[in-house]
Amino acid sequence: MPALVLFGLAYMVPLTVFTTYGVVTDGTEGHLPGAYVVTLVAMLFTAYSYGRMVQAHPYAGSAYTYTQKSFGSHTGFMVGWALLLDYIFLPMINYLVIGIYLNAQFPSVPNWVWIVTAIVVVTGLNVLGIRLVTRMNLVLVGFQIVFIVVFLIGAVRTISGDGAPSLTVPFFGGDPSMSKIFAGAAILCLSFLGFDAISTLSEETHNPRRIIPRAIMVTTLAGGAMFILISYAGHLAFPDWRAFTDVDSAALDVMKHIGGSFLASFFTAAYIAGCFASAMASQASVSRILYAMGRDGVLPPSFFGRLSRRYRTPMLATLLVGAVSCVALFISLDLAAAMISFGALAAFSFVNLAVIKHYVFDQNRRTPRDLVLFGLLPLIGVLLTAWLWTSLSRTTFVVGGIWVLAGLVWLAVITRGFRRRPPELHMTDAELDDELNAPAAV
Repeated sequence: MPALVLFGLAYMVPLTVFTTYGVVTDGTEGHLPGAYVVTLVAMLFTAYSYGRMVQAHPYAGSAYTYTQKSFGSHTGFMVGWALLLDYIFLPMINYLVIGIYLNAQFPSVPNWVWIVTAIVVVTGLNVLGIRLVTRMNLVLVGFQIVFIVVFLIGAVRTISGDGAPSLTVPFFGGDPSMSKIFAGAAILCLSFLGFDAISTLSEETHNPRRIIPRAIMVTTLAGGAMFILISYAGHLAFPDWRAFTDVDSAALDVMKHIGGSFLASFFTAAYIAGCFASAMASQASVSRILYAMGRDGVLPPSFFGRLSRRYRTPMLATLLVGAVSCVALFISLDLAAAMISFGALAAFSFVNLAVIKHYVFDQNRRTPRDLVLFGLLPLIGVLLTAWLWTSLSRTTFVVGGIWVLAGLVWLAVITRGFRRRPPELHMTDAELDDELNAPAAV
């Protein structure tokens, strides 16, 4: 349980609140904490649905597997394809940020050197196994927690020295524009990517039907609480959001105001550590998604559906993800973020729908209590994620539409013009345990 929560928090990166701090603060007119509250509520319903589907299908494929089992292999493939937008491009964002910040700190070393070095190190650690990734995550998440404590202490000192500000305005005070808060909440979904990744480790976790759902909920609550607390403290300590030098680097203005150049440098080091941890966790997740699709035969099984005999990890899939991540040398941060948002919210919507289909319709569980647990709560999750999805930018839909079209073309190829069903996973729990029974288990 602790290892899974650390994995999820490392994937989320506690300091990711500062990635969009200035953009969302400016967009919501100083109501970033309020936007985080809205996003957390929406994510809790989806986290609940992920837990329910883990109990039904404790396999490595996450939303891909859940949709496949509930709605069929064609729909499952398309959701899995959309999910790859999330998992493949999140490591890229981390590598981009690592290169940007380290290049700023050490201008004599080119940006591409830091990016390539990070890719090689992260890929190597993931090939060696999930236990090593977990140990590294413990160190890197711990470093971020230390920074957060220092930041909060500095924020309290600044607040006490500047006089008591309004304690409610950062949430929903001061006559805020709710449409702008909702739009900001849609962007903040990126901050919560990580709780869903825990489900990809179902086959490497002891008693996943009990432990995985708990870890998902704990991670979502813990991450949301940290995001709200950090953004709230930042808003109270630096309330004049109109004074940001640049909304893209607004976090540095907040750090310098609270703790001078020392805190700004500390922030840079902690943020890079967080991005490194997130890159390790996200690359571990996507390699297992590709492994699950390869094991099904949806992707070439001779490459994707194989485990390393020595390390019992999907080594070839991991190496491929590392190679694809080299696109970080050329792609922009905005484009990578747009590709992630579309895939994540599409997958979240279908996981909520899968709970309704599996429990209410397939298992015919329709007592009043069951209709609330397996009908009403997931339906609320569907409506919330769909609403957030429609709040995304036009660029997101253009890029996402191109990706979906490419997926449809590949699906037509492997199904010979949709005349046959894509391959599906048909393995018992015992067979899965035998296949992944290795020292790398969490």
